[in-house]
Amino acid sequence: MDKNEYNKNNNIISFVPDGDFYYERALAEIQKEQFPEALKYLKRAVELNPDDHQIVMQYGIMVMEEGRFEEALDLLIQAYELEPTDGDVIFYLAEIHAHLGLLREAKMFAEKYMNVAPEGELSEEAKEIIEFAEQEAAFLSDEEPGDEEVHLLQEKARRLMETGEFDKAVSVLEDIVVDYPESWSSFNNLALAYFYRGETSDARELLYDVLRKDQGNVHALCNLAVFYYYEGDQEKLLPLTELLVKIRPYQFENRYKLGATFALIGNHKEAYYWLRSIQKKGFEGDAGFFFWLAHAAFFSGHRQQAETAFSRLIEIDPSKAGLEPWVDANEDKQIDTSIYTQDKQFLLDKIGNEYVSERMFGFFLLGKSIHKQEIIAHPAYIDVEKLEDLEKLVLASSLDYHLVEKSIADQAFNRAMQASELLYAKHNPLDEEGTHLFQMWFSLFEIGITKQYTFKNPKAIAAAADYMFHSSRSKGVTKTKLAELYKISTPTLTKYVSELFELLPNFS
Repeated sequence: MDKNEYNKNNNIISFVPDGDFYYERALAEIQKEQFPEALKYLKRAVELNPDDHQIVMQYGIMVMEEGRFEEALDLLIQAYELEPTDGDVIFYLAEIHAHLGLLREAKMFAEKYMNVAPEGELSEEAKEIIEFAEQEAAFLSDEEPGDEEVHLLQEKARRLMETGEFDKAVSVLEDIVVDYPESWSSFNNLALAYFYRGETSDARELLYDVLRKDQGNVHALCNLAVFYYYEGDQEKLLPLTELLVKIRPYQFENRYKLGATFALIGNHKEAYYWLRSIQKKGFEGDAGFFFWLAHAAFFSGHRQQAETAFSRLIEIDPSKAGLEPWVDANEDKQIDTSIYTQDKQFLLDKIGNEYVSERMFGFFLLGKSIHKQEIIAHPAYIDVEKLEDLEKLVLASSLDYHLVEKSIADQAFNRAMQASELLYAKHNPLDEEGTHLFQMWFSLFEIGITKQYTFKNPKAIAAAADYMFHSSRSKGVTKTKLAELYKISTPTLTKYVSELFELLPNFS
């Protein structure tokens, strides 16, 4: 090797940029107001120096200014765990909690900052946070211990549950309840974590224990209602719901919990009352609040309020677009406004009936109901594996799936469904007599499919079923009138009435 070449190589200084290098670059970019570049450098600095609380804090501040509050909270908590006495970290924890609407925690950290740095550069801003939180004192609760460690750990557990990491959340919450045996919110959250992990018995026992020690704990009662709802245990849910209706809490967090719980279990009138009560008093709301308010408002008849609430939800969380509670109420979709489709229990009674034809009617009506999404999503209401094939087809049809005709039987089913829709078009919205008509019709439907009846002329079949039902109840019903109503000839109606009577010879 050439001597000069050797010396040149020896003089090369190896340079590998570390976290401090990227942090300095980020600060320089901030000075130039090049914030996207600064954010990129800070992210790299945190990756290289994750134990430097100053770098982590600065990155958290910039993420917060980007509006990514949940991510910012994680970073600032990380910085706080690294250096819990740093006044700036404490202040920005107060600020991020204020952004998230967690006013109790915001006030707590702002007061802590004033203790640590009463004359600090951020003391005026800290005072403003304290003053704002005190003005909104109705949001705060004195039921829980005020230790900041508890709240930080609870937030950590909540985020773990939101991401499905229930085992980690359980570990965090179990540690909290050991150290803070009267932190009822921690017990309630631990019960939820157990439930989501499939340990339903442990979850219920934990809530029973909370209620023994803190009788009337609203969150525990609400969580029990949610458990019974998802397990389909109406026997226990109904009396508990009656109890919840009688509760009249003052604190906003309890009103919020009641409202969200009522919305989830389908008691939309009560849900709307409580959620609107805190909104009227100035509660700004989060994504969850506006989601439940939109549903409660829509299903209790307040369409304009529902649309306003869902618009706010989309502003907060654009990913919820398309999940509007009125998604099936578009112009080309018939929604029955009768009491029978608005009454969720009526639908559930039909869906759970012992007779196949009754269940078929329930599934058909479900497709017309404002409760369709709610009932379909519930894990305990419909067990598809236990349904007969005909029921599955009716359910699929109610969910807008069309059966591809590969056989004569497929054609017969589709024609029978067409007849169902024609009958429905003539009798929507359904009154009590209309429900009896459909009970008769789905008996004919079931028997016809069983006997391989082809349902060749859906319009005439619908007219025949209509005539059979109403002529047995009123002398004023004639074949001529029914034939005109369905735009068919009287002889055609007579022909299909005879065919349907053969399917149901005991009809009276």
